Amino acid sequence: MHYLGTHPGQLLRRGDILRYLGEEDDFFQGRSLDVFISRLRKYLAADPRLAIESVRGVGLRFLLNN
Repeated sequence: MHYLGTHPGQLLRRGDILRYLGEEDDFFQGRSLDVFISRLRKYLAADPRLAIESVRGVGLRFLLNN
């Protein structure tokens, strides 16, 4: 969440997120990231101003709407 929050609106590549977390950019770590992001989205659902957008084949974007 820290990495996403310090880069609001920027498209972040999945490999960059995994490297920030100290993980290898492989299939299994990528799937773990997917599970984590889905759980994080559930927490953020309570506040409509916050969202995590997936860009297929590229990465994620953390959105802050006023």
